[in-house]
Amino acid sequence: MLTFDRFKITVPASSANLGPGFDSIGIALGRYLILTVEPAEQWVFVPKTADVEGIPTGKDNLVYQVAEDVAKQYEVTLPAAKVYVSSDIPLARGLGSSASAIVAGIELANQLAKLNLSQKDKLRISSLMEGHPDNVSPSIYGGVVIGYHHEDETYINHIPNLQAEVIMIIPRYELKTADARNALPKVIDYRTAVEAGAIGNMLVSALMNRDFEAVGTFMEKDLYHELYRTKLVPELAIARVEAKRLGAYGTVLSGAGPSVLCLAPIGKGKDIAKHLAIKLSHCEVDVVGIDTKGVYVDAQVVTN
Repeated sequence: MLTFDRFKITVPASSANLGPGFDSIGIALGRYLILTVEPAEQWVFVPKTADVEGIPTGKDNLVYQVAEDVAKQYEVTLPAAKVYVSSDIPLARGLGSSASAIVAGIELANQLAKLNLSQKDKLRISSLMEGHPDNVSPSIYGGVVIGYHHEDETYINHIPNLQAEVIMIIPRYELKTADARNALPKVIDYRTAVEAGAIGNMLVSALMNRDFEAVGTFMEKDLYHELYRTKLVPELAIARVEAKRLGAYGTVLSGAGPSVLCLAPIGKGKDIAKHLAIKLSHCEVDVVGIDTKGVYVDAQVVTN
């Protein structure tokens, strides 16, 4: 039986799409899912913070199910563990809570079974589980990740350090991904698809060149999904006008929503957030950095 010492796994939140980067562009955010793992006689998950207080505490926990699936793929048996779970990533808000759990589960199996998985291995496993790379890849790599997932391969381009602040607007209501998906049309016409692709290409170019004025322009021109989801998230239109007026680069839905993300110059986030907190008093408004580390493991003993 494998044995192990106590360790901690930290996984950042993520925001997907970034406007026209539908299912293909993601950004790592400075909120975190943290697992503190120690040997035990049987598997148990112990929630430590409000955002995870309702999680399953046994083998029906998503983190365990992912870890066990990885173990089966590599034909190993995981030792039992007691896992203390802390998170400030709200559930069902478009901030990658399920993706962070998937990445955490992969890393849990990696550590417990000493698999020595590379980042590329973790990317491929998580993309196959999630179906696309835009949430899981930033949680693995940090920064901004542009990706394409195919049944035969997963491709990414990584921008490790984008100098900007992020204002997160988090409504109190949940929006299930299935409901957000159902708001989308079954098809879009050819001309619209070509234009939407061109907008996405321009956003990628602007990100690669750190041209933030262009980033702000093209992140607000999406034709794939925001047009159809705006009616589900009225906060988007308000935040877009108010944030731009105070100097934000641009504003988008975070993932499928309902959270909204504003990208702003370093140093301006606090003032923009203060204003938005007044305009959208029913929401939580917070300023976070862009996480640059991605998932990492700390072997130090942590006090619970």
